[in-house]
Amino acid sequence: MRAATKIVTLITCLFYILIFQASNAHCEPERYIVGIVPQQSSAELAKIWGPLLTKLNSITGMDFVFETAYSIPAFEDRLADGKYDFAYMNPYHYVVFHDKAGYQALAKEKGVKIQGILAVPKDSPIQNIAGLNGLRVAFPAPASFAATILPLASLKQQGIQVEPFYVSSHDSVYLAVARGYFDAGGGIERTFNNMDPQVKDALRILWRTAQYTPHALAALPRVPEAAKQAFLHGLEELSQTPQGQELLANANFKGFEPAKDEDWNDIRDLNISSIGHIR
Repeated sequence: MRAATKIVTLITCLFYILIFQASNAHCEPERYIVGIVPQQSSAELAKIWGPLLTKLNSITGMDFVFETAYSIPAFEDRLADGKYDFAYMNPYHYVVFHDKAGYQALAKEKGVKIQGILAVPKDSPIQNIAGLNGLRVAFPAPASFAATILPLASLKQQGIQVEPFYVSSHDSVYLAVARGYFDAGGGIERTFNNMDPQVKDALRILWRTAQYTPHALAALPRVPEAAKQAFLHGLEELSQTPQGQELLANANFKGFEPAKDEDWNDIRDLNISSIGHIR
């Protein structure tokens, strides 16, 4: 009799354990990986995007997790393989990986166009881009749209030949130029303004490109529509609270607005052929 009672008790305990586990599994939000293009170091990106995604999770009740890659080419490989559920990528990446991996635009920075820059040491004698002819210029990666593709295309169009070097991120470009390793370097104003003041103050912007639709926040088709809408709603709500506005300002973002695929037709109109190792 005691043995039977113990068996019933054990079965009852197992039943409640299973119910508890099932309940927990049901309550835990789905986890989505948000891949951020490594324009800056992983540590710097985590400082910027970690608090933003934490706030987004608080607003939506979902679990959006920050990830990046050790270099822009590695990030491109992960986009091609669909490693990220959501991704923040440059305009050229979006056009390419919309076609290759199916990423669909959800949002872009509000009221902003992307513009490439070329920076030089503050005390450089170079006063215009013609002065870069024959010199060593640093760029983040071959497929960095505003920081590499646009400046190189403009230089080529004007018959200015430079020796390009790829140093993996915008941060690396600015640091290398500030230290005198290169005569100039390509980037964008937002990452330039995010740099350590000591590095930024050692540089000056020599030249700016034309303006285009900025980076895309996009999602893969496998992401449920409810998660996409929650992500978009959370981004829009960020700019409506003092804390959210502070987080956006710390990252040099003005806010985000809904976007559609056609917004990047200005990039498609440039007819940029596949660059570097993008597969």
